[in-house]
Amino acid sequence: MSEETDRRILKGERRRAQLIDATLAIVERDGVAGVSHRAVAEVAGVSPSAALHYFATLDDLLVAALTSGNELSATAVAAVEDLGGFADLLATEITEHRTRFVAVYELYLLAARRPALRPEAERWIASVQDTALRLGADPTGARALAAALDGLGLQSLLSGKLPDREEALAILSRAMRLGPE
Repeated sequence: MSEETDRRILKGERRRAQLIDATLAIVERDGVAGVSHRAVAEVAGVSPSAALHYFATLDDLLVAALTSGNELSATAVAAVEDLGGFADLLATEITEHRTRFVAVYELYLLAARRPALRPEAERWIASVQDTALRLGADPTGARALAAALDGLGLQSLLSGKLPDREEALAILSRAMRLGPE
């Protein structure tokens, strides 16, 4: 490839990332109802036609935003080495990445009504369950852990209070042990 082609590709990747970041910021600030090509372009500092060029539909934009948020979370989940790692991850997501966390959860819930988002939402659940299985959980425990982690995340966002590490660890540990023995 020529140097000019490389520059165009990099510019396109940066522009796409700007639009995705803008989408996540809008979803966190205004909810999904605030997302439009025009609003995203304005936050990203680009023309509305640029937003349409990279994302033909709002679903394309929302899927890209959820995928972007999931990439970071899935990488962090894959690095978890024990149950305490899940508690630490939850704390990190809520305290250090709150904007992304809120936006991704809103998109995650929207997947119940928007089929285009479902595969990406299911990928999050699968990443947690796969890590739980790797750590020794049975399939029911892995599913319970994913549900408990999601529940703790949502409850923390709603209450504004994060459970301390010991409480989160106790809840996640109990979730993995529930079910028939």
